[in-house]
Amino acid sequence: MAEGSPAPTEVAPPGVNINVPHSARIYDYWLGGKDNFAVDRAVGEAMIQAIPGMRYMAGENRKFVHRAARDLVLKEGIRQFLDIGTGIPTRPNLHEIAQQHEATARVVYVDNDPIVLVHARALMISKPEGRSEYIAADIRNPKSILEDAALKDTLDLKEPVGLTLIAILMLLADADDPWSKVAELRDALPSGSCLAITHPTADFNPAEVDAAVAAATGAGMTLVARSREAVSRFFGDWELLEPGLAPVSAWRPDAPVENPEAAYYWAGVARKP
Repeated sequence: MAEGSPAPTEVAPPGVNINVPHSARIYDYWLGGKDNFAVDRAVGEAMIQAIPGMRYMAGENRKFVHRAARDLVLKEGIRQFLDIGTGIPTRPNLHEIAQQHEATARVVYVDNDPIVLVHARALMISKPEGRSEYIAADIRNPKSILEDAALKDTLDLKEPVGLTLIAILMLLADADDPWSKVAELRDALPSGSCLAITHPTADFNPAEVDAAVAAATGAGMTLVARSREAVSRFFGDWELLEPGLAPVSAWRPDAPVENPEAAYYWAGVARKP
């Protein structure tokens, strides 16, 4: 850009408000993506100021998705997934991990950001033997997800499903009763289904997390860090798989982790009896 030239004007797809930060685009910024706007970068940077290890934490969250998807296919026999709060595609995506181990795996992605929709349809391409679909919906309305025609056409809810809620429940305030939303999703799934969750917490470093929450809420976002007890409630009476509810880096790591509590997330996977 020539010296003195005005900054380029940011142009958003239809339905996207570039003046309001969105969690999917902030996460994209932390992971080094380009599908974000000035407002997302501003909030993302403010949260990095609060938690210098934020980009590391985002990376650890992605690594958990890869490990959980792999183990759900190989150890739990899961062949279909419902991923709510998908975010902007970051390879390898969940369906790519699942289909690496089982080519026929089917995945339905759910998000409420139009930018995610654009990229998901372009990039989340399934292997021919399997299937990958995307629906625009909000976890605040589980019924709209469960009754979506694309979901019904892709997943067989009489067979076990891997439900993944990765860094999404933090966007629901306690007043929204997120536990009842998750319970509605759990109740719709058959025996043998599994639920994978990651959720930020202040249990490991209250000062940094409180500052990050303040930065997000100051920008008009909802961001709730929850205790281990509050996160464990999302699993209901489902059986937590080993190692139980653990720091995200410590959930079945591929290599020893020096400081598991450096990523301020609880993570767990549970199976429906």
